[in-house]
Amino acid sequence: MAASYYLALIVVSLAILGAAVLPRIFADKPVSLPIIYVVSGGVLFLALGVEAPNPVDHPEITERLTELVVIIALMGAGLKLDRPFDWGAWSSTWRLLAITMPLSIVGTALLGWYVLGAHIATAVLMGAVIAPTDPVLAADVQTGPPAEGTDEEIDPEDQEGSIRFALTSEAGFNDGLAFPFTNLAIALAGAASIAAGEWLREWVLVDVLYKILVGIVVGYAAGQVIARFVFGEPASTRLAVVMEGAEALAATLLAYGVAELANGYGFIAVFVAALVLRHYEWEHDYYEHLHDFAVMTERLLMAGILVLFGGTLVSGLLDPLTWPMVGVGLVVLFVVRPIAGVVGLFGHSAHWAERLVIATFGIRGIGSFYYLAHALNEATFKERELLVAAEGLWALVGFIVLTSTFVHGIAASPVMRKLDAWRG
Repeated sequence: MAASYYLALIVVSLAILGAAVLPRIFADKPVSLPIIYVVSGGVLFLALGVEAPNPVDHPEITERLTELVVIIALMGAGLKLDRPFDWGAWSSTWRLLAITMPLSIVGTALLGWYVLGAHIATAVLMGAVIAPTDPVLAADVQTGPPAEGTDEEIDPEDQEGSIRFALTSEAGFNDGLAFPFTNLAIALAGAASIAAGEWLREWVLVDVLYKILVGIVVGYAAGQVIARFVFGEPASTRLAVVMEGAEALAATLLAYGVAELANGYGFIAVFVAALVLRHYEWEHDYYEHLHDFAVMTERLLMAGILVLFGGTLVSGLLDPLTWPMVGVGLVVLFVVRPIAGVVGLFGHSAHWAERLVIATFGIRGIGSFYYLAHALNEATFKERELLVAAEGLWALVGFIVLTSTFVHGIAASPVMRKLDAWRG
């Protein structure tokens, strides 16, 4: 036990060191940091000769770790968005949420049901888990820090930054809006013991309407409360200066905790709180501190989780993977999401090249790990694990996230540079 603890300390220390040093080494290189973390994790666990903790055996720990990094990433994503909130200016976001995301879920569910022979509840779960664009791993295609001018806050008609805005705002909202569909899968898993209309009515009223509304209301209130603390009293002591930016973490935990206690969607609450906080004092310099603190915390946690992910890969996470599962994973990434994205953005004012990039770069990541762990922890899915083993679901999701991390991670910077040059 003691040896395992000390090995865990070594892994954590190397992950933190990598998060601090690797950005300097690989700046402007055609490779993303998540790739380095995953590869380093695999090498590290092989070198230490130990197996990484299996998410199938530790679903509760997996859920909580991934939950923490996602909510902090949502705060960072919300603080980046400089575009004033307007239904027209945010039209790309609403299209991606209302059209692209449901189409992606349906397409993935059909593949799971028809190709893999999954139970309908498991097929819906696959769609819900894989649908969200990840706010953690999509940093290369997200907007820059607050007030950098990359987000069309001056002229919404200017297409400069439209890709980054669309993907950042989509990732912020759809990580919360995947919850109703995850809960739909959970309801379907237990529908055999529930009257036909009862579970559907409860899903619409509670999982869709009530929980989304609670998330929005709690997020708005938490953002207002934290904003008054942040901007009401300037830092006047050395300790206060040292702690600058920590309010971002406080806002994250407050919004998430209150929303979850009220049986709402905490992911939505966190992102809404970040937007409210960002719009409270539009041009204040302190937003840079808030953003940097959130990003630093997110990067440290992300590095640790991806190192563990690399360890699980060499420890056999993908062993249950079959060729049909590989085919489904590739089709989801490179056919279903791009087509759904193009359909969702059809008729949008963005240039066709920008719409194609937005449709293609729906990066899958740590959010998918969270949703899968959360669903498999639910009692109604215990029986379904006998029909479709949890190992198989983890193998499929792990393969999709791994492929997305490498393909999108390598392509993101060159594609964005090429598109920026084309604009110029």
